[in-house]
Amino acid sequence: MSQLETLTDLVRMARHGVAFTGAGISTESGIPDFRSPGGLWTKHTPVMYDEFMSSHSARVSSWKLSAAMYKECSAARPNDGHLGLAELQRRGHLMAVVTQNVDGLHQDAGSEPVIELHGTNRRAACQRCGHTWPYTEVLARWEAGEADPTCADCGGPIKSKTISFGQPMPEDEMRQAADVSLQADLYLAIGSSLVVEPAASFPRHAKRAGASLVIINNQPTPLDDMADLVIREPIGATMRALLGRLGYSIRTQ
Repeated sequence: MSQLETLTDLVRMARHGVAFTGAGISTESGIPDFRSPGGLWTKHTPVMYDEFMSSHSARVSSWKLSAAMYKECSAARPNDGHLGLAELQRRGHLMAVVTQNVDGLHQDAGSEPVIELHGTNRRAACQRCGHTWPYTEVLARWEAGEADPTCADCGGPIKSKTISFGQPMPEDEMRQAADVSLQADLYLAIGSSLVVEPAASFPRHAKRAGASLVIINNQPTPLDDMADLVIREPIGATMRALLGRLGYSIRTQ
């Protein structure tokens, strides 16, 4: 049996599937993987959260990175990987998408629910009082020359609602991801290196709880040996072929 036939059978039988996605699913939309040549981390040094909170110069650097990331992501559109997962959700094979990405492309594709482990770059939040705004409102202030935007209500520093290095993971999203992972009968880990903890532990927990684990990634991962199926093909083409075998089609938004 071919890999595609095996994947099709696993998805056809799934009723409580979960997709776990990383940066690799968005590269076909034109968003470089952060660590790859040309990625944002080759152009900008990530700012640790404690540095952001304590240093004006670190906040200035963080906003340069944040603005560059937002502009790159805002020009992107969902690709067949995102659209294919949304269709599998609509058809009842997947109960949730858990993502390490902050670009919002799963929501643009029509997926619901989407559990964002690392936050979103479409909102900004005061780090003192918690007030939030659409990211574009604060970006406009930054573009007008406010290099370190602060909250008008409390004076606290504002940053995008992405999770920075050293920042606590969001408790609600982590709890939701744990819940769906333990309920899953199929776990599709797509475009993730599966090395960033604690997020990368969810596929492992799902497998140990009884789910079939499928990994679709262009590079080896630490969990390949425990997976039921490992596919090294492009994500968009794999999703198109999978949906075709299931008798479904990609719906553009």
